[in-house]
Formats: sequence, structure tokens, C-alpha cells
Amino acid sequence: MNMDFVKRLGFFLVGLSIGIVFLTFFLKKKSQETGVYFCYLPDCRTLKDIRSKSMHYSDEAKKQLQQYQLDSVAVTYILTEGDVDFSKSDTKSVPCKTYVVESDYKEHDYIFTVRNCREKAILQKVEIE
Repeated sequence: MNMDFVKRLGFFLVGLSIGIVFLTFFLKKKSQETGVYFCYLPDCRTLKDIRSKSMHYSDEAKKQLQQYQLDSVAVTYILTEGDVDFSKSDTKSVPCKTYVVESDYKEHDYIFTVRNCREKAILQKVEIE
């Protein structure tokens, strides 16, 4: 009886693995076609929430964007492909949470400080690492 269980468990795990691989490729292709992405990890959810709001820029950030020659396409790219450094972020602040987003773009490592408010997101500061 114990061997039957091990055999069934083996078949189950093989089928589960095949199903996960199939769904990964299927959902990835579907998300590229429709533009709908499934965000379950904290990084992805935070960046998606920031991108879903109207983006505003502080005066300091405007100057830094000009200095580093970054446009709205670069900002969108960094806020899509970046990583949120939760250890440097202030996720408990009220009314706006502050996040530090790190990403590489055109051979430079950028650090964005973004205030994520209820109605809008504010790019506070842009740095090159």
C-alpha cells in the first residue's frame, strides 16, 4: 500500500509540473497580447499601484530628470521594471507612503523616491547610483 501512494504521488507531481509550465507560458503570452498582468508579489503590486495613478513631479525631480536626460518613457520603464527596496522605503507614513525604486536604464542605475498617495503618485527625487 505504501508503494501505491508513492507511485500516485509521483504521477501527481509530474502532472502538476507539466500543468504549471503550460499555464506559465499560456498566461505570459496572454498578458503580452492583452496588456493584463498578474501581480502577486509585493514589488509588482506596489509598482502597478504607483503606475495606475496620475504622476506628478517635485521641482527637485524635474531638475534631476532634465540633468540625467530622462523623459516620461524612461520614468515609465523604471516604474515597470524596477525593484522596490522595502528596507529603504517608508511604508507606514501617512497620508502618503514613500517607496524607493531601483532600476537600471541605459547603462545607469537609477534610484527613484516616490510618494504614493491615495489619488496621485509624486516623484520626489532621482539619483544615479
